[in-house]
Amino acid sequence: MRLGIDLDGVVADFNTGWTRLYNAEFGAELASESITAWKAPAQLPHFGSMSAFWKWARTCGPEGVSLFRTLDPYPGALEALQRLSRRHRIVIITSKPRYAVHDTYAWIAEHRLPTTDVHIVDDKSSIACDVYLEDADHNLVRLARERPEAIVCRFVRPWNGPHEGIVDVADWDEFELVVERLEAEL
Repeated sequence: MRLGIDLDGVVADFNTGWTRLYNAEFGAELASESITAWKAPAQLPHFGSMSAFWKWARTCGPEGVSLFRTLDPYPGALEALQRLSRRHRIVIITSKPRYAVHDTYAWIAEHRLPTTDVHIVDDKSSIACDVYLEDADHNLVRLARERPEAIVCRFVRPWNGPHEGIVDVADWDEFELVVERLEAEL
């Protein structure tokens, strides 16, 4: 099967990454666990808008790399992708600002994601897969609407909510079980 996997918020720990850099630059003590809204950075006085946050994210990393180059993988994500790649095709489907494209490819290479199929697109439903794993509400809704033949899985996070017809998974182990069940049905 083709498994369409999102990066930020699913494989890469976006909130821990940006809060770590934010705290270092601004002397703050913002805990990544306190981030419960999709557009939380816009609420911070140093930004005030998501466009100001994205401007900062362009060069906030060491030696001026973008935020996306500095993220750590979630525990268990890389190992689960390795296991899944033994029987299935891993398709990375992510949305990024244009400035983060090279850093995203470098991140994928550094962490040795088991894929040769990477798509950096705004419309994730434009990439056909059998199963999707996503954390953004707007992408989940669009995938379910535009790809009714596929199984869409919501990686449960504080910033997203349940949706009818979408399978909730709390961690990588649960996602692997969903894929195993589907595989058994084939």
